Amino acid sequence: MRIVKTSPLRLSLCLISLALGLGCSPRDFLSRRLAADLISASETFKTPQLFWLRTGTVSNKDFGSPDSMVLQRRAWIIGTEQKCPPGVDPPPCWDVALTPLGVDTIRPLIANALPDNGPENGPITIQVARRELLSIDGISKAGNFADVEFTWHWVPLNPVGAALHDSGVNYRSTVGFRGYDDGWRVLDQPLPSNQPLDEALRNAEPTAP
Repeated sequence: MRIVKTSPLRLSLCLISLALGLGCSPRDFLSRRLAADLISASETFKTPQLFWLRTGTVSNKDFGSPDSMVLQRRAWIIGTEQKCPPGVDPPPCWDVALTPLGVDTIRPLIANALPDNGPENGPITIQVARRELLSIDGISKAGNFADVEFTWHWVPLNPVGAALHDSGVNYRSTVGFRGYDDGWRVLDQPLPSNQPLDEALRNAEPTAP
């Protein structure tokens, strides 16, 4: 007894093209491997996490922020209480400076500023972590559009990144894909019912590793 299996039209056309020696692009079929490759290669996904360290006079709110408290506990920064400048409240304010240990730790990591720059010259900019894709968890396709759910985490690039980001915390995001004549692409701009990658990463939800 012969069993005839039907194939999607696109697969049939692709097989015909292969038989004629024309071939089909691997991007024609949105597999989990292709989705992982496209997400990982996206400039949005590859953009490192930046941390802006403010020295000089800062508000009490900034000095008491979670990131600032981490640096204080590591003895990388120290603050001296002082009077707030006009327009900055509530008091007190703090004169923040790097400790000797902080200088030794942070000086090699500076991307766009010098360690002794204060607010008048801009904060110290440090690249602290990069994203790493862990898995593609599901693909929901509807014609030339698809939603891809994936899991990722931050990988620290240096001691500051290790202090600020727990690599054991995973995040789950969903990003939109769209099929074009040359294959599938990750969405860079929002379309109805689909999230672009930057929005998907901002809306990521922590998940158990």
